[in-house]
Amino acid sequence: MYLPAHFEENRPEELHRLIREHPLGILVTGHDSLLDANHLPFELELSGEKPLLRAHVARNNPVWREADGEEVLVIFRGEHAYVSPSWYPSKHEAHRQVPTWNYQVVHVRGRLKVMDEERFVRGVVGRLTRTHEAGEDKPWKMSDSTPEFISGMLANIVGIEVEIGEIIGKSKLSQNKEDRDRLGAAAELEIRGSHELAGAMLKSRDAQD
Repeated sequence: MYLPAHFEENRPEELHRLIREHPLGILVTGHDSLLDANHLPFELELSGEKPLLRAHVARNNPVWREADGEEVLVIFRGEHAYVSPSWYPSKHEAHRQVPTWNYQVVHVRGRLKVMDEERFVRGVVGRLTRTHEAGEDKPWKMSDSTPEFISGMLANIVGIEVEIGEIIGKSKLSQNKEDRDRLGAAAELEIRGSHELAGAMLKSRDAQD
């Protein structure tokens, strides 16, 4: 990933936040000289000796056989949006601005390990369910279904674990612009509903002050 110094995000808490708030990662693997990408919801585990990503895939998905023990890349992307040069006050004075795209991403590299045990898979599914059902009026839980049904579903998926070897973040939030232009772009994004991105732009500005 091309990473100019002014866009580099190296705060662990911010990298972890983005993964947790945008858990649908892109698992990139290589097999037979070809690249493959699978879109999977991951959980981030930081309580052990080494940080981990955990997920599950369909048993019919060949990725768990092809990538077991291999180095992989997992990409997480936060909110993103087009930024018009018209949102920069300086544009209307000198007309020396161009369109761009603001975004936040995290790239995780590590070695994939297959975890084809019912207990592991049940734990991953249970934790993901509790996390993402938490906002529901009546959260769904596995015990809502019969044990036989759940066991049959779990038998059709395989757990995977990625031991994180490298984590790199990029927050392209107009840090290379004048302060008034950053504020102008953030204000316009807020109006257009990109609240998270606008907030991140303001936080990055405050962090530099």
